[in-house]
Amino acid sequence: MLHIYNSLTKKKEPFTPITPGKVRLYVCGMTVYDYCHLGHARVMVGFDMVARYLRARGNQVTYIRNITDIDDKIIKRAQENGEDINALTARFIQAMHEDATALGVLPPDNEPRATLHMPQILSMIAKLIEQGFAYPAKNKDVYYRVRKFLPYGSLSGKTLDELKIGAGVEVDEEKEDPLDFVLWKSAKPGEPQWDSPWGAGRPGWHIECSAMSTTCLGNHFDIHGGGMDLKFPHHENEIAQSEAATGEKFVNTWMHIGFVRLDEEKMSKSLGNFFTVREVLKKYDAEVVRYFILGSHYRSPLDYSDENLLGAKAALTRLYLALKDLPAATPTADGYEEKFNAAMDDDFNTPGAMAVLFELARDINKLRENNLAAAAPLGARLRRLGDILGLLQRKPQVFLQGDVANGLADEQIEALIKQRVQARQNRNWAESDRIRDDLKAQGVILEDTAGKTTWRRL
Repeated sequence: MLHIYNSLTKKKEPFTPITPGKVRLYVCGMTVYDYCHLGHARVMVGFDMVARYLRARGNQVTYIRNITDIDDKIIKRAQENGEDINALTARFIQAMHEDATALGVLPPDNEPRATLHMPQILSMIAKLIEQGFAYPAKNKDVYYRVRKFLPYGSLSGKTLDELKIGAGVEVDEEKEDPLDFVLWKSAKPGEPQWDSPWGAGRPGWHIECSAMSTTCLGNHFDIHGGGMDLKFPHHENEIAQSEAATGEKFVNTWMHIGFVRLDEEKMSKSLGNFFTVREVLKKYDAEVVRYFILGSHYRSPLDYSDENLLGAKAALTRLYLALKDLPAATPTADGYEEKFNAAMDDDFNTPGAMAVLFELARDINKLRENNLAAAAPLGARLRRLGDILGLLQRKPQVFLQGDVANGLADEQIEALIKQRVQARQNRNWAESDRIRDDLKAQGVILEDTAGKTTWRRL
C-alpha cells in the first residue's frame, strides 16, 4: 500500500483516496515573470513522477497545476521592461511549457490562471467577510483575521506567538493585527485592476490558489503540493482561507518538494544563485537532468554541481547500454515490478526504484553476453518501469550518440568510421587503431560487435 509523508501530520501515512480509485491533486505552479529555474524544474518533474506512478497503479488522477499571472513581481517586471503585462505573462507561460516538455513533464489535466478566476476569488473573499474571518480596512484593502482561525500554524508547526512580522507578512498600519494578511489589494495608479464590492483592486497571492483549487477539485481533495518554500506562509494561509470559507477540511495530504542547493545554499532568484532550465539544458541532455532530479528523494535537498550532473549522465548511459540492440519483446513474470512498486510505495522512493532498474540492467548484461533474445523480456521490463519515471523511452543509440555541442558532428564520425572499416579490410591495423584512438580523444567511443561498428559519445 502506498504511504506518503504528510507535511501536515509530520509522518508517513497510508494513502487512501477520498473516492476509491480517483485521486485529485493540486500543485502550486509558476509565477510567470521570468524563466523557470532548476527549483521550478524539480517541482514540475517531482509531481509529474507522482501523477505517473498513481496512474500506473490504476488510479484515475485529476492533476491541476495553476499559473499565477497577476502578482507584485509580475507588475514590477512589466514596468521595468515597459511591457504589457499580458504580453509578459504569455511569453513566460510559453517558455515554461517548452521547458516542461523538454524535461518529459506531461501536461496537467487543467492549468487554471488567476486572472480567469476573479469571480470565484471575489466570492470566497465575500464569504470570509460574512463569516467574520476577514475585514475591509480604511485603505480599501481586505485582510484575513489570522487569530480567528484557531488551527493556524498546524502545517508549518509555528505558533502565533512565534510568528514574526516580516516572515512573508506585510506590515501595514491599517491591519487589526500585524499577523493578518491581505486578500484584496486596492488599486494603485497604472496597475491592473478589477471591480469589487470593496473598490477596484486585485487579489492577494494566497487567495488565488484557494479559489482555483476548490473550483477545480472541490472543497475537500486528496493531495496538495508545491515547493518546500511554500509551506509557510502560502500553504498555511490557503488552509486558513479555504476551511474558514467552506467549513470543510481542505486537503488530506500535503506534499513538499525539497530545495535545490548550490554550494549548500538554497538556489533562488532572490539570492541570485540560480540557473534557469534553459541554461542547464545547453550543457546537459534533458533526460540526464530529469534523471538527476529523480535520483534524490523528493523531500531531500538536491545539490546542483557539474559532478552530480555528469554522474547522472554516466548512470543513465549504463541503463541505455543494457538496452542497446535488444530485440522487441514482452515482459514476463520476473519479480522486478514488485520490487519497484515496493520502493515507490514508500513515499515515492525514487532512489530505491532506480536501484531496481540497475539490478535489471545487471541481469540483462549477464544474459546478453550469450543470447540477446533471452535478455529481451528483461529489457522490455526495464523500459516499462523506466516509463513510470519518464525515463528510457528513446532508442538507445539516439541517447548514446547524443547531441553534438562541441566536437565532431555525426557525419564526420560516420566518415571516419568508414575510413577505419576500409583500413581493417586492407589489414592496416595501425591506421585502424589510429582512427579509433583519435575518435576516443574527441569523446567518441567505437564498439565492434557482430561484424559492425557502432559509436557513442562520452
